[in-house]
Amino acid sequence: MTHGFDLVASLAGGVAGRSGACAFIEGFAASWVGVALGSDDGWTHADLDAAEERLGLKLPGALREAYLLFGRRRDLTSNHDVLLRPAELYVDDAKQALVFRHENQGAASWGILLDSFQQDDPAVFIRPDLTDKSAERWEDWLERLSLCFVEIVLSESVQADDELCDFLDADGGSVELLEAHSVRLPFPVYPTGEDPGSRWLLCQDVLLRDDGVGVLARGRTAQDLDRVRDLIPGDWLNDDR
Repeated sequence: MTHGFDLVASLAGGVAGRSGACAFIEGFAASWVGVALGSDDGWTHADLDAAEERLGLKLPGALREAYLLFGRRRDLTSNHDVLLRPAELYVDDAKQALVFRHENQGAASWGILLDSFQQDDPAVFIRPDLTDKSAERWEDWLERLSLCFVEIVLSESVQADDELCDFLDADGGSVELLEAHSVRLPFPVYPTGEDPGSRWLLCQDVLLRDDGVGVLARGRTAQDLDRVRDLIPGDWLNDDR
C-alpha cells in the first residue's frame, strides 16, 4: 500500500470486471494523476442518448458507463490517442464496427463490432489504417470494453507531456534490469493473442508499459522517476540531468 492507494490490488479488481474497472479508474485518477473525478468529468445521459439516436444504435453499457464517469477528462483519455466525443462516434465504412478511439496520427482506430452490441461489455478490436484498404481488418485488441478503458487510462497517463513521464529505448541490459527490479502488474498481455505484446509493470513508484521495443514510464513524483532512471540506466528520452 502506497499513499493510500494499492495499485496492484486495485488493478487486479479493475481487470476482474466492470465495477472494479470503474473503481480502479477513480482511485488512479485521484492518486496517480492527482485530480479526483468530479461530477462534470463525464458526458451526460442526454449526450449519449443523442448519439444513440443519431447512430440508430443502443450503446453497450460499459461504453455509456465510462463516458458518464470520465469521458470529458482529456488528461485520462486523450494525451496521445483520442477518445471520440459522443457526437463524434461513428460506424465504419464497412458497417462492421462502432469506432470510439483514434490513434493520434490516424494510423489506427479502435472499435466495437456491431454484432456484439447485445453484450454490455463486448470485446474491443483495432483496425490499422493501411494504404491497401482491402487488406484492413478488425483485429483482436482486448476481450472486454471495461478492460480497454483501464488500458486507455493507464496508457494515456504514461504519455502525458510533463516531468513525470519518460521513454526508455530499451536494450538487452535495460530489459534485464527491468525484469529484476519490477513487479509484473495483473493486466493481461495485449493485443489479445499477441506474443510478445505490451505488458504493465511497477518499479517502486513508477508505472511502466513495456512494448518490447521501448518502455513508457510515469512516476508518482519526479524524484521517483529519477530513481528508476538511475536504477535502470539507458537512453531515456527526457532525462536532462
